Amino acid sequence: MKTMISLCLAGLLGITCAAAQDAKPVKIGVLEDMSGVYADITGPGSVAAAELAIADFGPTVLGRKIELLSADHQNKADVGSGVARRWIDVDNIDLITGIGNSSVALAVRNLTREAKKIDIVTSAGVNDLTGKACSPTGFHWVYNTYSLSKTVASASVRAGGDTLFFVAADYAFGAALARDGARFAEEAGGKVLGTVRAPLNSADFSSFILQAQTSKAKNITLALAGNDLVNFVRQASEFNVVQQGQSLSAMIMFVNDIHAIGLKVAQGLYLAETFYWDMNDDTRSFAKRFYEKRKAMPNGMQAGVYSAVKHYLTAVKAAGTTDSAAVAAKIREIPVNDFFSENVRVREDGRAMRNMHLFQVKKPDASKSDWDLLTRVDTLKDGAAFEPLSEGGCPLVAGAK
Repeated sequence: MKTMISLCLAGLLGITCAAAQDAKPVKIGVLEDMSGVYADITGPGSVAAAELAIADFGPTVLGRKIELLSADHQNKADVGSGVARRWIDVDNIDLITGIGNSSVALAVRNLTREAKKIDIVTSAGVNDLTGKACSPTGFHWVYNTYSLSKTVASASVRAGGDTLFFVAADYAFGAALARDGARFAEEAGGKVLGTVRAPLNSADFSSFILQAQTSKAKNITLALAGNDLVNFVRQASEFNVVQQGQSLSAMIMFVNDIHAIGLKVAQGLYLAETFYWDMNDDTRSFAKRFYEKRKAMPNGMQAGVYSAVKHYLTAVKAAGTTDSAAVAAKIREIPVNDFFSENVRVREDGRAMRNMHLFQVKKPDASKSDWDLLTRVDTLKDGAAFEPLSEGGCPLVAGAK
């Protein structure tokens, strides 16, 4: 009788019977490169962003404590799969997010689809995540190779770089980025003179730089990321690539990369991003809090982790359960609103239809502070940078327009 009274009182207090009986925490896992080539642009910064999101939402949801886990996938699909499998089978994870490195993201997506768990990919870019690898409980939250390519490659051609040579990272992400970049460059009237693939975490790009110079392409387009991108741009400067008349475009680049390279070397580069810390009062407010944690400004992937965690928790609250199917439906139903997402729609295939901005790296004399690095050139609004459903190939929405 006493137990029944307690349950009834819990109901009167707005706590569901299920929540009262099941006090297990809601678990969120950030799976990123914590120690390798992408650690500076994802890694601990992504964890810090998730912490800020939980702090803003509150420590509990549905009367249950929110617990944050994190792990290093080491840019290896088998390692990432192993962590995800342990989180699913042992830790009963509710959400896996981050998941930079496309090979890791595709491997994890297979597991979460099978286990009916939610993943929100913020850091990997391969289009297949909302294409043939789409999932009822899987989402792609920030950018993809299609949007980066559409934003950057066509702009390079319009800026006069109508012949291009691609240097791509030798894995799924780099290959997709170069493929899509070639498509949009050609659609804009450009011609691709060649493509080379560089191994991940290369120390010496001299042979690739020489091939790009020999091609005589007006623009060298980089489908590299993280330390690989930083090292290529620095070494290209040593080869006087720009001084000899070739321009550089980075298809994926972040403020962290530019800060590491320096404006003297990076000035004039075009890049695409969903977020920049100095866009408005809301972005500056988030960036200030993030800087206090990391002593660096956030990029779009890290801002995306905040957005993913906050929206997931909002969806859980609205659904009144952590059941993946119910929460996934709410993730799609509720517009995404945060410091860089204004009424962003989540499409049937899991794609967040957000704005994509074209930025140009400032000249040194135009910068007013240490992190004052970018000028916004253009914006493709409301998901216009992303592939239409009819091109995506997601079996959940096959034939959709």
